[in-house]
Amino acid sequence: MKCFFVSDIHGKTDRYKTLFTIIKKEEPDAVFLGGDLLPHHRSEEKTKDFIYNFILDPMKDIKDTRFFLILGNDDPKIYEPVFKKAHEDDILEYVHKRTVKFDGLFVTGYPYVPPTPFRLKDWERYDVSRYTDVGGISPEDGFRTVPEERTRYKTIEKDLKKIAKETIPKKTIYLFHSPPYEILDMIDWRGQLFDHVPPDLHVGSIAIRRFIEEHHPFMTLHGHIHEVEARTGSWKTRSSDTYILSAAHGGPELALVRFDTDEPEKSTKDIIV
Repeated sequence: MKCFFVSDIHGKTDRYKTLFTIIKKEEPDAVFLGGDLLPHHRSEEKTKDFIYNFILDPMKDIKDTRFFLILGNDDPKIYEPVFKKAHEDDILEYVHKRTVKFDGLFVTGYPYVPPTPFRLKDWERYDVSRYTDVGGISPEDGFRTVPEERTRYKTIEKDLKKIAKETIPKKTIYLFHSPPYEILDMIDWRGQLFDHVPPDLHVGSIAIRRFIEEHHPFMTLHGHIHEVEARTGSWKTRSSDTYILSAAHGGPELALVRFDTDEPEKSTKDIIV
């Protein structure tokens, strides 16, 4: 199956226009959208207009492509009902903690990231313990657009243990927002110190890495860290039987990952102006 993967579009209208132009031209079987999709600093009304005008309405015009979507840590959860309704209306498949069949494989989505320095906490979890890295803000602090109970007891690790029991990893494409720890996750802090202490250059999830190493999924898709390719020279790798791809990009262009489920080793990433 011919697939596209994009992430971290951050509400840039030119990126969406380019994406849908290419989708109409190449007609992939599926498009995976890996979170951080919405614009910053817009009113609720304008953001909803953006979702319809630049995401949902263009999807409606495309009949033979499936769209799998999760949100990311930059996307306020208050807009989740819009995507759930689009799922109910068969416009897209909102795969947040949900598994769907995909031509002999499955797709499962998971949007949460470990604690970040940013104040929006809708899609953040503690990773494997109640620990926050130097420079990070605890998921219990910051703010949420949708309240969440028992935040301090929720971890990415607990979620993934449950997901592992409910899915068939070797036959599943997992659409994550966070990368695994020390794999496609190196950030550029530009020499910044927090209380005179340098932060960790690796900001991915330990729980996601352990999940990959223990369960050997067919493929995992990631975003979140824009500068990872510039820092490491890589956007894809392999861990045992698992193909690991990142669509994150630090420039203003659209980064488009193309992969075929029959030949995942031939995946490509193009930066499109």
